[in-house]
Amino acid sequence: MPIGFEEWDLYDNSPFSQQMPQVWGDWGCDSEIGKLRAVLLHRPGPEIEHMENPEAVLFAERMDPQRARDQHDAMADIYRAHGVAVHYIEHMPLNKPNGMFVRDLVAMTPEGAILARPGTMVRRGEERYAAEAMARLGVPILRSVAGTGTFEGADLMWANQDLAFVSNSRRTNVEGARQVSAELTRMGVGEVVTVQVPWTEAHPDGLMGILDRDLAIVYATQVPFTVVEALRRHGFRILPITSESEARYGVALNFVALEPGKIVIPQGNNKETVRLMEKAGVEVLQVQIDELMKGGGAIHCMTAFLKRDPL
Repeated sequence: MPIGFEEWDLYDNSPFSQQMPQVWGDWGCDSEIGKLRAVLLHRPGPEIEHMENPEAVLFAERMDPQRARDQHDAMADIYRAHGVAVHYIEHMPLNKPNGMFVRDLVAMTPEGAILARPGTMVRRGEERYAAEAMARLGVPILRSVAGTGTFEGADLMWANQDLAFVSNSRRTNVEGARQVSAELTRMGVGEVVTVQVPWTEAHPDGLMGILDRDLAIVYATQVPFTVVEALRRHGFRILPITSESEARYGVALNFVALEPGKIVIPQGNNKETVRLMEKAGVEVLQVQIDELMKGGGAIHCMTAFLKRDPL
């Protein structure tokens, strides 16, 4: 019997984000602080073992492979202890030692992932293995940055569902930032602010971080005024970091929030910053990652958020 026009007309216009849990899985992120539920990591593999010239692959120095893996496992255990599902990129080519810095490869949104296109050739191609892992998990990939655009996931920072920062940096060019900003605008994000990252910094997680629903911390001598202005406009209090040595060498702003007001930060020479945060009411957990930091990144760099609860 022929199908009538009424049967052909059975389509659904409900928003993608509402259907994602049923069709794809429970993924999505629209803040830096919502309760963390799932992350994507890459445990350092054999690719970190045979670097002839660490500087040529953006490392400060060679890592002790076993110590690096032990520290990475300790970081993952903190996530698990707080109810976070830890997923892994299982494969990474031997010529891609930076693959542990997964945040650069994936930017999560309420509707799924934006796949990066790294700005440096030494890292380009890592995103393929992030895409492979997300396909296995059922994480929807909304788009891959393409054309002449370059973009790294750490250049998107969510303040909340109404305010997102997209950076133009050494790693994300104007075209890449435009593509990502257009995607966020299409989703209905109230304000998307373009941030010009100083030449000395790779990503905005060296300049600022979100600690709580109404509290942000900034590297005061480096963060652009437009960032502070936007945060204040959205009701945030600003906590200026007091130690430039901790901001730069202790990477004190390179932290991950487990939930509003509770963060994981690199252990070490960040005592002033930790005191500042705790005085403001933030619970601070510390993890030793000094071996991993020889690769030029820290906790935030190594963690791609796949799921955070809405605020």
